[in-house]
Amino acid sequence: MSRKTPLTRKDFADFQPITTRWADNDIYGHVNNVTYYAWFDTAANRFLIEAGGLDIHNSPIVAYVVSSRCDYFRPVAYPERIEAALRVTHLGRSSITWEIGIFPAGEDTACAQGQLVHVFVDQASQSSVAIPEPVRQALDRLVVS
Repeated sequence: MSRKTPLTRKDFADFQPITTRWADNDIYGHVNNVTYYAWFDTAANRFLIEAGGLDIHNSPIVAYVVSSRCDYFRPVAYPERIEAALRVTHLGRSSITWEIGIFPAGEDTACAQGQLVHVFVDQASQSSVAIPEPVRQALDRLVVS
């Protein structure tokens, strides 16, 4: 387990429920590390779609994950109820740096937290482009200094 200090619920602005599944547990009886990355990706993209209006099927602009990492503080296991919490630590012209905490239901301290970097690109040219304005406006409320 990591020695980094876990964040708490007060450090985040947006919370999304995540359902653990039977298949998430590994041979050690807890959620496998790769599943946390799927949770991070799901939470960030859900926010971009629902709050920012990003149309992942028809938009010429998409967001690619270019970097990710995770620190683990305590394991979780199916059928535990959890939430993914979001905040933005960098909002650039074409990129976002997310911090995402995973919180077991009823707990104030993250059991895991990670970082995900999205870069917005034009699908046709594969070149970075400015974050669409509706997405940027939604992200503004998650920015922390």
